[in-house]
Amino acid sequence: MVITPDTERRAEQQLAPPTGNPLLRILALTRPQWARLLSAGMLGALASASAVALMALSAWLISRAAQHPAILTLMVAIVGVRTFGIARGVLRYLERLSSHEAALRVLEGLRVAIVTRLALVAPAGLPLWRRSDLLGRTITDVDDIQDLLLRGLLPLFGAAVVCGGATGLFFLILPSAGLVLLACLVAAVVLIPIWLVRRGKDTEAVAASNRAERDALVADTIAASTELNLLGAMGVRLDALRQHEKRAASCGQRRAREAGIAAGSAVGLMGLASIGAIVAAAPQVSAGQLPAVLLAVVALTPLALVEVVTAVGTASSALSKATAAAVRVLAVLDTPDPMPASALSVKPLPANSKGRLIEMRGVSARWPGTDRDAISDVSLVLRPGTSTCLLGPSGSGKSTVLAVLLGFLRPTAGTIIIDGQDASQYEPQEVRNLMGWTGTDAHVFATSVAENLRFARPDADDVEVASAMREAGLGEWLGTLPRGLDTQMGEQGISISGGERQRLLLARALLSHRPVLLADEPTAHVDEPTAAALSRMLLGRRENGQAVLLVTHREADAAAADVVVRMSGGVVSGHSR
Repeated sequence: MVITPDTERRAEQQLAPPTGNPLLRILALTRPQWARLLSAGMLGALASASAVALMALSAWLISRAAQHPAILTLMVAIVGVRTFGIARGVLRYLERLSSHEAALRVLEGLRVAIVTRLALVAPAGLPLWRRSDLLGRTITDVDDIQDLLLRGLLPLFGAAVVCGGATGLFFLILPSAGLVLLACLVAAVVLIPIWLVRRGKDTEAVAASNRAERDALVADTIAASTELNLLGAMGVRLDALRQHEKRAASCGQRRAREAGIAAGSAVGLMGLASIGAIVAAAPQVSAGQLPAVLLAVVALTPLALVEVVTAVGTASSALSKATAAAVRVLAVLDTPDPMPASALSVKPLPANSKGRLIEMRGVSARWPGTDRDAISDVSLVLRPGTSTCLLGPSGSGKSTVLAVLLGFLRPTAGTIIIDGQDASQYEPQEVRNLMGWTGTDAHVFATSVAENLRFARPDADDVEVASAMREAGLGEWLGTLPRGLDTQMGEQGISISGGERQRLLLARALLSHRPVLLADEPTAHVDEPTAAALSRMLLGRRENGQAVLLVTHREADAAAADVVVRMSGGVVSGHSR
C-alpha cells in the first residue's frame, strides 16, 4: 500500500476524536474497581479529615490549657490529639494500598484491552500509526490515565468531604467565619482549578502530540542510523530532535508556572481565610458571645486545609493530562475492525480432515484510508492437495489477495467461500486459523530458534522443529549453530542473514501444518538455485490435502504449479493450468 498525503488526510478523518466525554468513558471502564476506589476515597478523606481535626483540636487544647483548668477536663482532648495523629498516618497508608491496587488493576485492564484491539485490527486497521506511537499510547498514555485516579478523582473526593466538613464546623462555631472560609474555599477549590483545566487542556494536547512525534523520530533515527550517517543527514535529525525537546521543555515550564501560581494562590487564600476568621471572631470574643478558646480553632483550622486545597490544584492538572491521554487511548480502542464478524457469525467452523476448499468469488477490496479498490473482481480456487502460483509484478495486488484470505481486510464486493459455505458466517479468527502464512516482513522474535518456530505450533517437539527446518533448506545451517535449536536469534533476527531469515520464517509456516499454506515471496533474499528448490518443494507439497498458494514474481515458478493465476493492476489478467 502506497501512503500519500491524500491517504493520510482521509485516514485522519476516519480516526475522529472519541465520541462522548473521554474521562467518563475511561471511568466506565474502571467499573470493576469502583468498590476499591470508593473505599480508597473514604480512607483518603478520613486521613485528610484527621489532619484537619488534629489541628483544630490541638488549637482548642492549647488555648484551654492556658486557662489552667483541672487536668481531667483535658483528657478527652489529649486522647483525641493522639488518636488523630496516629489515625492520619494509618489511614493514609491504607488509602495508598487500596487506591494503588485499584489503579494497577485498571492499568492492567486498559493495556490488555489495547493489545487485544491491536491484535484484532492489525495490520489493515492501523496502516498509518507508527509502532513508537502505539507503544506510547499503550505505556505512557495509560500511565497518565493512572493519575486520573490517584492524583485526580480521589484527592477531589477527599477535598469535597473535608472542605465541606470544615465549612460546616465554622458555620456552627460562627456563621460569619463560615462565610469567610466558604468564599476562600470556593476560590481555592473551584475557580483556580477551573482556570488550571482551561489553561492546561491545550498544553497537554500539545505535549502528548509532541511526545508521540519525538518518540517516532528517535525510533526512526536509531533504526536508520547507518543510512543517516552515510548520507550525512544525522545532523538534520538531531536538530529536529532538539526542537522537540525544546517544545517539551516549554510545555513543562508552562505546567510548572501554572501549578506554582495555583499552589501559591491556594496558600494565600487559606491565609486570608485565617485572617478573615480572626477578624470575624475577635469582636465576638471581646463581647463574650464566643468562647476565647474557639478563636484559636477558627484561626488555625484554615491553615490545616492548605494541603487539601493544594491537592485540588494538582488534581486539576492531572485531569488535564489524563484527558489528553484518554483521547489517544480511546482512539485505539475505537479503531473500527476492518474485518468485523457478521451478525450471523454463530456457526462454528465444521471439522474437515480431508483439507479445505477455499474460493474467492468476484472479490474486490481496498485498504483503509484509500478511495479505490486495490483488487477488483478477483476469483481463484484453492483446492486440497493442489498448488496455485499467483504471479504478478509489484503493486499488482498479490499481497492484498493474501490480506483478504487471512481475514485482515474485508472485501468491498464478492465473497469468500469455505467448503461451499460463506466465510462471513464464521468468526474471522477461526477462518484465520486455517491458514499458515509466511511473508517477507514476518517477525523474527528475540528468542531461540526453536521458540521462533513454535509460535506456529506450541506443542511441536524438537524433532518436528528440526524436520521443518530441513524442509525449508536450513538443515546444514542448523548443524553450524553453537547451541542448535536453543541458539538465540537476537532482536529482529539480527544475528542471521536475510536468506536464513526468510527460510526460518518459511520453516515456521511449514511447522504449522494448517490446511492452507500462503507463501508471500518466500524465495526473496536467497540465491537462484536455493529459490528454485524452495519453490519446487512448496508447489509439490501434497501433505494431508494441504492447499498451497505461492505468491511470486518469478516466471520460472509457474512450471511447477498445478494452477497459475496472473495479476496486473489489481485484476486477474490470466488463468491457466
